[in-house]
Amino acid sequence: MKSSINPLRPLWLSLGFFFAGLGFVGTVVPGMPSTVFFILAAYFFSRSSQRFLNWILSLPKVGPIVQDYRNGLGMSRKAKIFALCMLSFFALTSAIFFIPVFWVKVLVLVLGLVGFWFIHSRIPTKEIVLAQRQVSEAQ
Repeated sequence: MKSSINPLRPLWLSLGFFFAGLGFVGTVVPGMPSTVFFILAAYFFSRSSQRFLNWILSLPKVGPIVQDYRNGLGMSRKAKIFALCMLSFFALTSAIFFIPVFWVKVLVLVLGLVGFWFIHSRIPTKEIVLAQRQVSEAQ
C-alpha cells in the first residue's frame, strides 16, 4: 500500500506555527494585526495537522472569527471598520512622522492603500453575506 504522507507537511506545520506566533504577538503589540495571521495559521494547519487546526479554531476570541472567515462570512462590519481605521492611521503616521526616506514613505503608503482596497473590496462583510443567504434561502 502506498503511503499518503505529504512531503510538504513539515513546511506547512512550520508556517502554521510561524503565523500563529505572529498572531499572538499581534494581540499585544498595538497596531499589529493578529486575526490575519491566525487565519493564515489555520490555512497551513489545515494542510498539516487537524489537531493544531482544532487548537486555532478553539481559541476563545480568535477561533470564532477564523471559523467565520473559513465559512465565507468574512469580517463583521465593526471589525472591518476598525481594521481600515487602524491600517490608515498606522500607515499615515508611519509615513509622515517615523520614516525619513521618501521612497520608503511612498512604499508604505502604497502598501497601505493596497491593504485598504483588499479589506474593503475583497473581504466580505459578515452582515451582508448573512442577509444575502437569508434572501436566497427564502426564495
